[in-house]
Amino acid sequence: MSEASNELSVTRFIAAPPAKVWEVMAERQEEWWCPRPWRVEVDQQERRPGGACRMTMYGPNGEVAPQVGIYLAYDEGERFVTTDAVVGDFQPSGPFMIGIWEIAPEADGTRYTARARHWSEETRRNHEEMGFIEGWNACAAQLAEICEAEAA
Repeated sequence: MSEASNELSVTRFIAAPPAKVWEVMAERQEEWWCPRPWRVEVDQQERRPGGACRMTMYGPNGEVAPQVGIYLAYDEGERFVTTDAVVGDFQPSGPFMIGIWEIAPEADGTRYTARARHWSEETRRNHEEMGFIEGWNACAAQLAEICEAEAA
């Protein structure tokens, strides 16, 4: 975690080729995006800078948490970057973070890294207290589980 950039991050080695990790990471988010028993439904994804990125998370007790934003970057096979600071037709929104999900080849597998960059130390701390490390590590484990089973 970088205090200067108000960033939180998790990283994990996945014993699967980058192409497999990217396919699951980018195309099959409903299978790994939320820590179980939560789940997510992809509502809209326009995978390009400025394109809509909308999902809804559902909790085990009836919780509903919409995630609405745009892609800032979409580099096929490498990374995607989203933010909730802008929605729709470039309308400002109450920003929480910029999310960066990326992969890179490493040894005989893939290095997965997910970052959340916040506008302030307060929002970074709030995200950390919400369970960022535990939750995002759980998602990374779910992603790895799928990729490693299918690569075996």
